[in-house]
Amino acid sequence: MGYLEGFGITLRQHRLFGGKRVTTSYSGGRRARKGKSTEGSDEKIDKPERLHGRHVLNRYEDGMEKCIGCELCAGVCPAKCIYVRGKDNDPENPTSPGERFGFVYEINYLRCIHCDLCVEACPTEAITESKMFEFSFTNRKDAIYTKAELVVDDSGKPKQLPWEDWREGEDLLTSGWMRATAAAGDASFVGEVGWSNELGYGVRSAEPKQAVADTPKTVKTISRGPANGHGGH
Repeated sequence: MGYLEGFGITLRQHRLFGGKRVTTSYSGGRRARKGKSTEGSDEKIDKPERLHGRHVLNRYEDGMEKCIGCELCAGVCPAKCIYVRGKDNDPENPTSPGERFGFVYEINYLRCIHCDLCVEACPTEAITESKMFEFSFTNRKDAIYTKAELVVDDSGKPKQLPWEDWREGEDLLTSGWMRATAAAGDASFVGEVGWSNELGYGVRSAEPKQAVADTPKTVKTISRGPANGHGGH
């Protein structure tokens, strides 16, 4: 029944049937309208700040890359879609501030499930995700993003490729979803910015506080009698 229901929603949103309904759960909030031409008739609704979209590799304000080639993102990826190889920095012309940098960095979007575990694992906030998630490929090669396509440009913005459907605002706040700001659970760090300046953005603001329900917690104590019904001493 679920398949038929989904198919019915797809038909209702088609412009030939006068579709005007926003079907967020099925098509990312795209809207179909009547008209002979589809140009300009496809809109997107606003996306959450922490949406998991296409990845970017960030750089520091001085232009150096944040990736240090540690391969933690590749190790934590459940879909095994990330391939990273590190390389020692040239002392005279370093790529990153550390001893090593990401010499090879590839993401296979035929496998990626956008779980964001790579962002959580990264120790330098090098890899983050944008709000853009609508992109299609005509061949498998385009689906494997290389480092040249993932590293942000000189303004700190993601590179927009021909097969990607970028809209206004989707290249902003590419790292809206980042780890907590409290270092090692120290309460004195709560609300403090815990990452370095980024190219084109400067220092990113800390995440807004989440509402916590003021619900008392109860702990139930279960007493267990002696094993096998025998008394103990």
